[in-house]
Amino acid sequence: MSNQPMSHPEVESLAQELLSAYETGQMVAVPPSDRTGFDLNTAYEVEGTLKRLRETDGHRAVGRKVGYANKAMWRVLKLETLLWAHMYEDTVHHNDNNSATLTIAHPRSLKIEPEIVFGLKEGVPEGTDATGALASTDWLAVGFEIIDCPFPEFKFQPSDFVASFGLHAALVIGERMQVRPELIAKLADELPRFKVRMSKNGEFVEEGSGRNSLKSPALCLAELGAAIARRFPGQPLSAGEIVSSGTLTAGHPTTAGDLWTVDVEGLALPSLTLRLT
Repeated sequence: MSNQPMSHPEVESLAQELLSAYETGQMVAVPPSDRTGFDLNTAYEVEGTLKRLRETDGHRAVGRKVGYANKAMWRVLKLETLLWAHMYEDTVHHNDNNSATLTIAHPRSLKIEPEIVFGLKEGVPEGTDATGALASTDWLAVGFEIIDCPFPEFKFQPSDFVASFGLHAALVIGERMQVRPELIAKLADELPRFKVRMSKNGEFVEEGSGRNSLKSPALCLAELGAAIARRFPGQPLSAGEIVSSGTLTAGHPTTAGDLWTVDVEGLALPSLTLRLT
């Protein structure tokens, strides 16, 4: 690959191509990482362009989703930190009775992931720990993220992930727990250790743990705040944002007709059920 980065018109063109694929359900035959001048810096340029295009079209960004919340993967993939992409008003779904139904308009290759979701009441200070990250949090919940890969055979590089909406298709958020100051120490202790059990159509699929999200979803939130502040000092995590903090299990293929349940043990959150239609 050339060391010459993509030009601004090339970034705009690539963003338009990826947005079109997102909106129509087309596949992207040649991942951006196979194209001249594309790297992780360019990927975040594309991601920012996608945000501008979506917001111009009336779809407000409401938060960020995390990818690669696993330090072992950083070593393999030569990453310095986790990755992220924006989520939008029309892709984030709140649910208060812990049972939801969701239709993905143009599915290509869907997977489902259970995650801890945070709602922020203020920015996350750079250099903070789990307790500090929780102090910036208004609420937390268990959620299902649906990812959809536009690349054949689910093969892509980290930079492709960033430039393709972080593969984000939808987030369904369960009942929220208010993070009151007197709960913070207890939550900081529980978040690395709690467990989730995923079931599909009533059959057990996999057990996961808070440790799978950078050893704790709260630590993942702290790392995200720091990573964003380093890369985009003028666009830090801020009050009102929603953060989906990385999957607690493997991602599992899913399709219309599936009924998923995540049960939570060791954290005072109810089960969440999602039917795809």
